[in-house]
Formats: sequence, structure tokens, C-alpha cells
Amino acid sequence: MSKAIKAVVLGASGYVGGELLRLIAGHPNFELVAAVSDSQAGEPVASTFAHLGQAFENTAFVARDRWFENIPSGSRVAYFSAAPHGAAAASIAAALKVAKAKEIALSVVDSSADFRYARQSDWESVYGATHGAPELLDQFSCAVPEHLPEAATPHVGHPGCFATATLLATVPLIRSGLTEAEVFVTGITGSTGSGKSPSSGTHHPERNSNLYAYKPLCHRHSPEIASLSTAASGRETTVHFVPHSGPFSRGIHVTVQAKTTATVNAADLRRVFSETYEDAPFVQVLETMPKLKNVVASNMCQLSVASDGTSVVVTAVIDNLVKGAAGGAVQWMNRLMNLPETAGLNAAAPGWT
Repeated sequence: MSKAIKAVVLGASGYVGGELLRLIAGHPNFELVAAVSDSQAGEPVASTFAHLGQAFENTAFVARDRWFENIPSGSRVAYFSAAPHGAAAASIAAALKVAKAKEIALSVVDSSADFRYARQSDWESVYGATHGAPELLDQFSCAVPEHLPEAATPHVGHPGCFATATLLATVPLIRSGLTEAEVFVTGITGSTGSGKSPSSGTHHPERNSNLYAYKPLCHRHSPEIASLSTAASGRETTVHFVPHSGPFSRGIHVTVQAKTTATVNAADLRRVFSETYEDAPFVQVLETMPKLKNVVASNMCQLSVASDGTSVVVTAVIDNLVKGAAGGAVQWMNRLMNLPETAGLNAAAPGWT
């Protein structure tokens, strides 16, 4: 079955797209047939991602309307979308239309925000734009894989990177009933979380040796985290989120705080998290505080808990480009394709990054 499933990456020239290409290169079951980028169409993949030159020596980017040219009818295709928010939905709709006409069985995992809300009005209120394919919303589920054992839809929208780390730290608390369903979250992200296009927030002299908050209590991930936590825990969740820009390229560190509903000690909390993630291959519950360098470039989430009896703290770390985007997308696609969930994702963090 090695390399039996053809893979397409939409938005392949961005940071998340590049990570998807890297993971597909090492995946035992996926074969890249199209790295889609209108801006880089015809250019070698290695001209944008020199570190992928050996893996894709003879591969060039293709335009959006040519992704299917090397795919025979009857093929199963893993279609990964790393297109920007607001642009992904229309492109996915067009791809699904082509796939139907050409009898290609397409499974989609979208890393943008376009399919993270079940209702069109919710998405449009957060993003202030008209949704590009509202007719597809009921064909997408959205959750971190650890909180939804099986998607009830043919396609998946992967939560954002801040949301992934926060949900993994929050949902077991809310679901257990040991805390109130109100959390206070401090998150710190690396500069790659802002995307490939340079901006003042990712400019090296501004970011290096610096740390600052932005959009406190009004970041667009807050309603996403609240709605997904509510869905996964079964309790209406209130989220107070303060994001920060960190002086590093990759990774997310979140600290989640909540008030207890009764006296709780750290052992109680650790038991809740260990039981929740007992069968989750990419989540480790530690007795020591998690550190970014132990997860960067891997699909792992490491977390730890603390309590003074009346309040609790959960800290979690992930790689924003892997577990928070490309790796989480591959994890979901493995499930959609009935592959082992860990396929292509078992590489350990390199350390000392």
C-alpha cells in the first residue's frame, strides 16, 4: 500500500504548505501529485523551499486550475488546503466540483478558518466577509482529533494553532466538572504563526528579544476556542484570551487558568488529563513543566497541571506549524483515509532548535 494515495496541497508556497510538503515527503502512504500555488506556478518547489530540494528535486508548483492533470479517474486523493482564510472555501468548492466531474474521490482537510464554524453567520461575524462556500459547511467537521474520535462528515476543518493548544489544555477541565466553564488563557506564538508575508509583527528587529501582547480579549480565535470547547466538553464555555508575540520562529505556549468547583489537587487533575488522553498518541501529560524545544518540529503536545485547591493552571506546548496546522491536518487525513493515525508523524522533536 506504500505511496498508494495521491496528495494535493493547495497554498503550497506558504509556511503551512511547506510543512505539508515536508510531511508528505516522509509519509509512507501519500504521493505528492500537485503542489498548488498560483503565485509560484511553474517554479521549482526548491526555489521557495531549499530544504525540500532533495525530496522534490523535479517538482514544480502548479496553478490552481491544473491540480488534477496527473490524476486518473477513480483515484483516491488527499486534498490538503493551506490557502488563506477567506480564500480557501471557494477554491475547495471548485476542486470538489472538478473531482466530481472527473470521478476523483476527494477527501479534504482545510487548515484555514473557513470551515471551523458550523453556521455561516458565525463565521461571517468573526471574519467580516461573505463566506466563499456556505453550501459546504455541513460537509465539514471541526475539532482536534483527540476530541472527536471519528468525523461524521467527509471533510474536516482543522482548528487554528492557538485553538489546538488551548483546546487540548481546556476541554478535559471543562468536561470533568472540576472547574467552572470559564477559562483565562495566555498564549505566546512564534513568528511563523503570522504567515510567510513579512509584517511589522514578524520583522526580526521588532520580534527578536521581545515579548508583547496583541488584540487582548478580542482575538478572532477566542470565539473559535469557545465554540469548539463547548462542543467537545458539553458545557457552554467562556474564554478570555490574551495572545502574545514571542521572540522565536516556531511553537506555541499556552497557560490556561480556571476556578475550581470544589477543592482539587494536582493529582486529581493529572488523573483527569491522563485518562482523557490515554489513547492519544500525540499528547503527553507531564509531571514537570513542558518546554517548547521538546516539541518543536514534531506533532506532539506536552502539557502539565497545577492547583492551589481553588484554582488550576494547565500549561501546554505545541509546534504551531505541525500539531497546530500541517501535522494536525495529516493526522486527520490519516483517519479519513483509514490509515494508522500516526502514519508519517512519528518523528521525534529534534531538540536544541
